[in-house]
This record gives sequence, structure tokens and C-alpha cells, in this order.
Amino acid sequence: MTGRRKARALSAAERSLWHDWARRTAVVPLPGKALEPAPPTPPPAVQSTAPTPAPIPAAPRKPAPPVELHVGVAPSGLDDRRWRDLRRGRTRPERTLDLHGLRAQEAHHAVRGFVRASAAEGLRCIAIVTGRGSTSEGGILRRELPYWLNAPDIRPMLLGAAHPHASNAGAVHVLLRRRR
Repeated sequence: MTGRRKARALSAAERSLWHDWARRTAVVPLPGKALEPAPPTPPPAVQSTAPTPAPIPAAPRKPAPPVELHVGVAPSGLDDRRWRDLRRGRTRPERTLDLHGLRAQEAHHAVRGFVRASAAEGLRCIAIVTGRGSTSEGGILRRELPYWLNAPDIRPMLLGAAHPHASNAGAVHVLLRRRR
């Protein structure tokens, strides 16, 4: 069935726009064809007494800050299989940082440099060994590590962190984001 479609008629606004354009550009109709008369212009709209305020430009949207990272808690945006593998120690770290014998400030600088260098190299999983500590809550390095990983310049590079085994609370495996 090869039928031709019926041409759509122009609306009054489209005809008015066409006539304005044709008049400004001096369009000459083909021989035997005449330009249709211009449609009547609508009366000007009555303006209200109060001027409308100018629209307020929208502020540029900043990306939302990442959610705080907790060691051993499944983060959003990570599928269950990958989280289970990280938590059970099946995801093997590509590099390990051992903080034994370091003071807190030295360890903090070492962790920051290690995470940045690992992310720059495109590594996927790293291990940070803090040790268990001598008190029941763990040592100072073990308590401070989550705070260091949540620093504004480090947190966007990380997906999740977990102890690779329930009985090994002195080591943390960290899953890094892929570079795009």
C-alpha cells in the first residue's frame, strides 16, 4: 500500500512566522503562485501592573559527598557478591601496608600516601595492617584508621573496607574505585 500522506496545514502562528520571514528576506513566489495573505495579528496581551520577577538562576549542583565508610559494613553501590568476597578474604590485596611500629601521625601520612599511590596505579584491592592493639578496644592505629579513610580527599577513592576474617581484626582490606 503506497499511499501519500496528506500534508499538514500550518497553524496561524506558523503562517504568521512564515510571512514575517518571507517579507524580511524578500522571498519571490514561483510564477503562477501567489503568497497567501498574512493572517490577522492577534491583539497585544494586556500586561499586569506588577512586573514578573526575573527567574533566579539555579546554583551549579555539586556532587553529594560520599557516605561515611565503616569497616565491616556493606556500602551502597557495591553488589552482594563482591562485598561477600571482600568480607571473607577471597578478594586478594594487590599491595599491603604494615603500620606496626609507627606512631599515629607517621601511620596517618603512610596511609594517605599508600591509598593515593594505589589508586593512581589503578589497583583494585589493598590491605592495611594496623595490628590488634594491646587494649580490648584495639590500638590507636586500629581505632583511627576509619577516620583516616573518611578524609575528604581519600574517601571518594574507596568503595568499601572489611576485615578479611572475623578473627583477624588487625588487618583491613580496602576495595578501591576504578578510575574512569
